[in-house]
Amino acid sequence: MAAGGAVAAAPECRLLPYALHKWSSFSSTYLPENILVDKPNDQSSRWSSESNYPPQYLILKLERPAIVQNITFGKYEKTHVCNLKKFKVFGGMNEENMTELLSSGLKNDYNKETFTLKHKIDEQMFPCRFIKIVPLLSWGPSFNFSIWYVELSGIDDPDVVQPCLNWYSKYREQEAIRLCLKHFRQHNYTEAFESLQKKTKIALEHPMLTDLHDKLVLKGDFDACEELIEKAVNDGLFNQYISQQEYKPRWSQIIPKSTKGDGEDNRPGMRGGHQMVIDVQTETVYLFGGWDGTQDLADFWAYSVKENQWTCISRDTEKENGPSARSCHKMCIDIQRRQIYTLGRYLDSSVRNSKSLKSDFYRYDIDTNTWMLLSEDTAADGGPKLVFDHQMCMDSEKHMIYTFGGRILTCNGSVDDSRASEPQFSGLFAFNCQCQTWKLLREDSCNAGPEDIQSRIGHCMLFHSKNRCLYVFGGQRSKTYLNDFFSYDVDSDHVDIISDGTKKDSGMVPMTGFTQRATIDPELNEIHVLSGLSKDKEKREENVRNSFWIYDIVRNSWSCVYKNDQAAKDNPSKSLQEEEPCPRFAHQLVYDELHKVHYLFGGNPGKSCSPKMRLDDFWSLKLCRPSKDYLLRHCKYLIRKHRFEEKAQMDPLSALKYLQNDLYITVDHSDPEETKEAFRMWITPMLKELSSLTP
Repeated sequence: MAAGGAVAAAPECRLLPYALHKWSSFSSTYLPENILVDKPNDQSSRWSSESNYPPQYLILKLERPAIVQNITFGKYEKTHVCNLKKFKVFGGMNEENMTELLSSGLKNDYNKETFTLKHKIDEQMFPCRFIKIVPLLSWGPSFNFSIWYVELSGIDDPDVVQPCLNWYSKYREQEAIRLCLKHFRQHNYTEAFESLQKKTKIALEHPMLTDLHDKLVLKGDFDACEELIEKAVNDGLFNQYISQQEYKPRWSQIIPKSTKGDGEDNRPGMRGGHQMVIDVQTETVYLFGGWDGTQDLADFWAYSVKENQWTCISRDTEKENGPSARSCHKMCIDIQRRQIYTLGRYLDSSVRNSKSLKSDFYRYDIDTNTWMLLSEDTAADGGPKLVFDHQMCMDSEKHMIYTFGGRILTCNGSVDDSRASEPQFSGLFAFNCQCQTWKLLREDSCNAGPEDIQSRIGHCMLFHSKNRCLYVFGGQRSKTYLNDFFSYDVDSDHVDIISDGTKKDSGMVPMTGFTQRATIDPELNEIHVLSGLSKDKEKREENVRNSFWIYDIVRNSWSCVYKNDQAAKDNPSKSLQEEEPCPRFAHQLVYDELHKVHYLFGGNPGKSCSPKMRLDDFWSLKLCRPSKDYLLRHCKYLIRKHRFEEKAQMDPLSALKYLQNDLYITVDHSDPEETKEAFRMWITPMLKELSSLTP
């Protein structure tokens, strides 16, 4: 098999170490040949260190080189203070040269945990012979480290591993040569550089970078440098760089056109707990229901992005064979068939009875402007009971709907009454739109096993149409706020824990909270989360804040691109004139993945002095990265700045003219730093010129 050949069909196996190397104060109760025996009920079946001071580590040596893809840790049958809260895993072909494969931590429970190890470089698999496990922190801070059981899995088929080993050896050799070439060029060892490059035929970098170095460093041909950069930008060589830059949020308040008509309101009024969906093909936002602070609403609206105008489809959908007034329901849209589905609602305990607790399920046809009752009671049809604050996603390709979580409404007291019976939560259901049948995929689980999922309310759930996974993040279960993050493969019925929420990376993940809103971009492999209410509901006013986070699915990393920590102002109408929406919760957010725009409407500003107050402001949000034009301008600015600095040393007067005529037009005058730097550059040669004229 060629080094770059496909290995998708290669068998995966359990990899057996034949020797356990013990460093520091680690000791083993069992002989090396028994290290893969899992005995969770045996207190002594573990490796333990005498202290918790680094460095502590274990090295496992495999029988032969292998592609190590996963590592599994077993645990004692009960929680234990010596379990590894933080650890790292390294791997390599020898003990002296290892690459970091994983940085993570174990939950303090009794369930096995499996982690995916880094096993590719530039999309090419690389082999390991040694695996090094480095404990960093135990669950009991002052306790030593214990590892109860380790299992490695991957590919050890020589027909697969040997080509990877050949590639990896060649890759390491090439990287070493590149380091030498870089060193020679930096120190102007021209003959050594040219000789090594000619002998090995290894390029230090992209040919265009070499050309740039030649023109800029060796020849000082600044005009040729600008031409080269312009060609690189036009040829798309900056595209990957642009895709890796941080977003900058750009909020814009939408002021829709007003229409003179029958005297009725021509835009949705103030509300929270409403629902919105967007048809990205027609750029139309649909809004239904909500709570205006006094009552539930049953109005149905459409906003045309192209026309910048709201249209009231119905003042009361119940009168048109549609759903009754409601809030805390959920909607999803089938863009292919132009249909909208709605399920669930909240009912105050004072109006609940056995009849009102039936879970109705409706479908709206956009083209015919008609509602259809699909089910009077989804629970009777094998689906979820009446729930609120659940989540619902549409799979248009397979014509399926997935609904997960939500609090089940019961007749026995208020849901907010802590003395009431333990709350019930709905599991994960699938609805086949064509057959109109429900299927329970996962029941609510109180455990946290590898395939168990805990139901909750106020969470996020999104469907990735390309990798066919549901992504679930956050929410609340009883009085506990959850910060876990997992995916569910709808085709293989498999749960993958992305983050268990126990890691100490606060500040690097979205704040645990309630009513956060999320969207997904399958093309960019990004999940967007707009936070709402933070943990402390008792101090709601100080804790209503907005922050916008992006999760990169491929890189498995979060980044925060926007924060607004100001409390809602005394006069919310005043904040409508500002450049960004005031903090809120119970709002709605939808995303047009084709045009890359978010739309935000309404919500609750969390004013304890005005508990019935709701918002009706409407915003768009664009996440902006540097454009090609920006990069071209900035590169020209850097080239001309360097050219100016050289001129300033030789001829200050000529430098001043160059600054005024050539460098000035490349300065971004909206950037205070660039403007300040340009001013500083102008002052320096001017002073030099003046001093030369002084007698």
